[in-house]
Amino acid sequence: MNVHENARLTPVGRALMVDRIEQGWSVARAAEAFGVSRRTAGKWLQRHRRGGERRLHDRSSAPRRCPRRIPAGVVDQIQALRRQRMTGPAIAQTLGLARSTVGLVLRRLGLGKLSALDPKVPIIRYERSAPGEMIHLDIKKLGKFNVQGHRVTGDRQAGRSRKAGWDFLHVCVDDASRLAYTEVLPSEGQHDTTAFLERALAWLARH
Repeated sequence: MNVHENARLTPVGRALMVDRIEQGWSVARAAEAFGVSRRTAGKWLQRHRRGGERRLHDRSSAPRRCPRRIPAGVVDQIQALRRQRMTGPAIAQTLGLARSTVGLVLRRLGLGKLSALDPKVPIIRYERSAPGEMIHLDIKKLGKFNVQGHRVTGDRQAGRSRKAGWDFLHVCVDDASRLAYTEVLPSEGQHDTTAFLERALAWLARH
């Protein structure tokens, strides 16, 4: 049973309302009792008198005919020309169709962009099978705080941490095992980075 999402009454309720009117209730009284407008009550009464209870169901909003529906053969032609990497305007001119029609069909086919015809390039990961064969290094620059921020105090007027300096998060990740070693250091210079790498390699060797 299809009932419109905004309908105040189900077909059973409509039948009951119509039955009350047939028993002598006025349309106004029935409309008020069932919580609908007089116009709605009158509409269902007329439908019932024309076709019985089967007419008390919501009519489909879909058109009975669709004269603008694009024939399947035309859709196939559009798709074939697109796969020859023709643009939408060129397809429209070739087939004598409106550009909007061709664009609609291409979007429905998932071919709205010419790039959709390009083969999917597989993602190649250079993973190592044994721990220690390859590591990844990264450094993240982190701002310091000399006063508490507004996320803690809730007060944006409390001031900012001006010229507080920076910390540097050094990260080393083993490609095979995904084990990670990190340190927060005062710089990202050669001395600190080299020393960090030595400590990271020693730690990974122990694990």
